[in-house]
Amino acid sequence: TQYRSEIYVYDDAQRAAAEASLERYQTRLRDGGFGDIVTTVVDAPEFYFAEEYHQQYLHKNPGGYCNHGFCQVSYA
Repeated sequence: TQYRSEIYVYDDAQRAAAEASLERYQTRLRDGGFGDIVTTVVDAPEFYFAEEYHQQYLHKNPGGYCNHGFCQVSYA
């Protein structure tokens, strides 16, 4: 989907850390009865800053959309 998440990495060390983190959290999610993480780890593309109206979105829109915290499964 257009909202699928990706973790961008610049080197093998970052890739290893990202994949280890995903595996760790996937275990916690499965223990909590949730499905698979669909986030992918990919090489970082060229970076461009978004338009100004996208910057600091939640600061500018305190009641705006935020998808963090839905499942309440702790990473730790």
